Amino acid sequence: MTNETVIEELNTLLRGTYMGIRSLEHYIQEVDNADLKKQLQSMQQEVKENAQKIAERIQNLGGVPADSEGFSGSMHSYMHKIMLPDDQTSMIEDAIKGMNNYGVEYSEELVKGDLDPESRKIAEEVIDTSRRHVEQLKHILH
Repeated sequence: MTNETVIEELNTLLRGTYMGIRSLEHYIQEVDNADLKKQLQSMQQEVKENAQKIAERIQNLGGVPADSEGFSGSMHSYMHKIMLPDDQTSMIEDAIKGMNNYGVEYSEELVKGDLDPESRKIAEEVIDTSRRHVEQLKHILH
């Protein structure tokens, strides 16, 4: 495995992380409940810290980190904002679905093979953050 391969995998993960930050921003803008807004902001801060870790690893491998979610990510983000549910329960369910599909499952597929041990550790921390956020949101629903 070459550094270029690892950098490309990490950049894909980084673009997905930016999508997560943007999605959380959509929820934060729409939520009226102050406690929920605070929880979403805390989650967003953790996701931003993860983006920073991924970007630093890419730089340490000699690569240039992505600085946005990319074109397809921005199209997805635009559609997400338009189709955002207006009631709080549906919004939380939408967030859970997004974090599960992209933050956990897609990310796990992405990092299966082509990462060195240090990059894998960072990727797994990012995925674990998404898992924890899913559990926090599920707790809010019940």
